[in-house]
Amino acid sequence: MKYLHLDPSFSPFDSSIAFEAFTFNGGEPHIKILEPISDQITITHRINSFEDLGFILVATDALKRMGVKVIKLFIPYFPAARQDRVMVAGEPLSVKVYADIINAQQYNEVIIFDPHSEVTPALLNNVSVVNNYAFVKKCLETIEGDVVLIAPDGGALKKIYKVAEYLGGIEVVECSKKRDVRTGQLSGFRVYEEDLSGKHCVIVDDICDGGGTFLGLAQALKDKNAAKLSLVVSHGIFSKGFKELTTAFDQVFTTNSVRNLQEEGVVQIEVVG
Repeated sequence: MKYLHLDPSFSPFDSSIAFEAFTFNGGEPHIKILEPISDQITITHRINSFEDLGFILVATDALKRMGVKVIKLFIPYFPAARQDRVMVAGEPLSVKVYADIINAQQYNEVIIFDPHSEVTPALLNNVSVVNNYAFVKKCLETIEGDVVLIAPDGGALKKIYKVAEYLGGIEVVECSKKRDVRTGQLSGFRVYEEDLSGKHCVIVDDICDGGGTFLGLAQALKDKNAAKLSLVVSHGIFSKGFKELTTAFDQVFTTNSVRNLQEEGVVQIEVVG
């Protein structure tokens, strides 16, 4: 198997096929593959825009025209994964839009890391899911003290109990919150444990965007006497920066599934398919 790493700063496998890439003046991505290739190729890329998706599509076409028979795709963070239901009339089901485009390429395998919900893998053909178990384990290996895993909301419960089982039965504390679907405003954070004295509370979730959920939970956990707080998120978007998060948490862990980071107080672990 050979690999085509479309993002030079994201190389989850050992080597990459040589290529040239540029964007035409009209905004169209283009690629020229510079070496003979085998019958099996895995494309890797991080999709942060439609341009990134377009780059994958033109690369796929180039490989097919070179006679590659088996093409796999590794995209660690699946775009629009949170847009997996229509909340109000007039909205698209965005995750299906991306899935339909990818399915149309007829990849032999599509590899994704820790999807937001079961909707994404259900929509993709020939999908393989890399769970977050090994990632969480690496994070916990650096954390000292009496650790409990924190499920930030009902949506995270099923996955976090599987993580806890994989790790040998670590205690899980359940939490909840309220969200106004019209405004997105969060409120009503609750921790279903009376006293967390002496506990190192580790929130585990798939995505950190603005961080509002985790900041609200951090305060609720401190109100229950948590000794230390860590945040473990598979996909770090961090759209509102790091200042509040690194102030609220002793450590923040994420992967390079979205972008590369060099921030004080943030530990980044490479994701591998």
